[in-house]
Amino acid sequence: MTNALELTFLGTGTSVGVPMIGCDCETCRSTDPRDKRSRCSVSLRTPESAWVVDTGPDFRLQCLRENIRHLDAVLYTHPHMDHLTGFDELRRFTIPEEATMPVYARPSCLAVLERMFSYAFNGENRYRGYLKPEPHPIDGPFWLGKTQITPLPVHHGKVETNGFLFSRDGRKLCAYICDCKVLTPEALDHLRGVDTLIIDALRFTPHFTHMGWQESLAVHAEVKAGRTYFTHMQCEILHARDEATLPPEVRVAYDGLKLSWA
Repeated sequence: MTNALELTFLGTGTSVGVPMIGCDCETCRSTDPRDKRSRCSVSLRTPESAWVVDTGPDFRLQCLRENIRHLDAVLYTHPHMDHLTGFDELRRFTIPEEATMPVYARPSCLAVLERMFSYAFNGENRYRGYLKPEPHPIDGPFWLGKTQITPLPVHHGKVETNGFLFSRDGRKLCAYICDCKVLTPEALDHLRGVDTLIIDALRFTPHFTHMGWQESLAVHAEVKAGRTYFTHMQCEILHARDEATLPPEVRVAYDGLKLSWA
């Protein structure tokens, strides 16, 4: 690869996905492939490393769709089921007996993973083809290859949640915040001047644990992001209709969309 960083939106939908079971709204009936939203996740790749953020229930199909064959790590934002439940699919990336998968998350999120997937964490199943996680509690910035990853604490209901800022050579290339209602002052400071902001924009109707469109637009303006992409969207959002109402530097993400930074 020739780019410093490449990002693919594996999924851009909410916990129930789009189309939603039992819904006959315009978006759920849409034939536009950009309105088909699997559960929220992104993959990132640099010349020296590859990782994903979150592994929801659609993770296997997302990997097949994007031909993901190698991962060096997985990052988790928070322990909600739509971000965790594809965890066991990571075993395809730890096939050799000695292969492990570094797992980066807040201690509280690691505790949930260790409870849900105790068979992987208990050290008793270190065989070829089994998932062999290697826990890395997040307590500050860390590195994957030449990429500095800065955790961004945000408020999302009652659960501890992180966004992530990805920087290379001192450049704030991209920030990913998929589930958020309020950004902490610390997070806002890190976001100022970021090239690309990817942010929760659930719907037009207000929600008590997620940002809506107007809230996300306000964050875009406050941090002066070069460009912003909305993600984690419900079926209130119809891609073609609603993206046309946004400023040109703000776009609606969709499953399979790829971004890159030279």
